[in-house]
Amino acid sequence: MGGKHGKYVYVRRRDGLYVKVRVLKSRDDKDSSRYIPVGPAVKEPPLAFKVVDESDVPEEVRSLLHEVV
Repeated sequence: MGGKHGKYVYVRRRDGLYVKVRVLKSRDDKDSSRYIPVGPAVKEPPLAFKVVDESDVPEEVRSLLHEVV
């Protein structure tokens, strides 16, 4: 099942943890409402999912990623 259709990606935080994020494809890349954190922070993402670096998402989303435990 996994990240086959690109609905979800894992974002690598500065502290080395990963957070699952829902990506809304109908919105602009620069729009912060395009990315919705949905999962807890994990040490290793599943192999089927795409991994994105924290610097690739808007600043507003980065602050939300660090609130996830």
